[in-house]
Amino acid sequence: MPRTLDTLALTGISGVLLVAFYYQFALGELPCPLCALQRVGFIVAGVGLLLNLRSGYSPAHYGLVLLTSLVAGAASLRQIALHVVPGTGSYGSALFGFHFYTWALVGYGALVAYTGIALLLEGNRPIRDLAHDATRGRGAFAAAACWLFVFLAAANMLAFALECGLGPCPDNPTGYLWWPQGR
Repeated sequence: MPRTLDTLALTGISGVLLVAFYYQFALGELPCPLCALQRVGFIVAGVGLLLNLRSGYSPAHYGLVLLTSLVAGAASLRQIALHVVPGTGSYGSALFGFHFYTWALVGYGALVAYTGIALLLEGNRPIRDLAHDATRGRGAFAAAACWLFVFLAAANMLAFALECGLGPCPDNPTGYLWWPQGR
């Protein structure tokens, strides 16, 4: 059971990264530095789930998901605070009435809740049994979820390099530093 839930959670993170990519490349909405930090937070949280799926269950992997979700959730909360005052505007488009930084906070809250539930459900079983369960019979869905996530994580890192180069990203990006069409 933990393997299936981790696979679904990793697929959800990949969905978040796909939607962000769609808005970035199809709609031309470049991520601001806080947006990029929130994306990196989803990637690092996904690494914790990926480790569970590929190496076997470990509370340390869930710890990585939990701590990353708290830190990146704080970045989301910071961005919400920047735009909550009337007249200060917002950054980017809204999806179902909320901006992506608000959805990111909801996503990180869901990851925190999921991690707590997973640790409670699996807390009574010996770790060696859980590790054996996680590595036994790797299914095609779990493998596809892992490869999709790895591809999206690498693509995000490449997109950040194209946008920002090796330095800090601009506060309000208007084009890609290392992509001639964006200049």
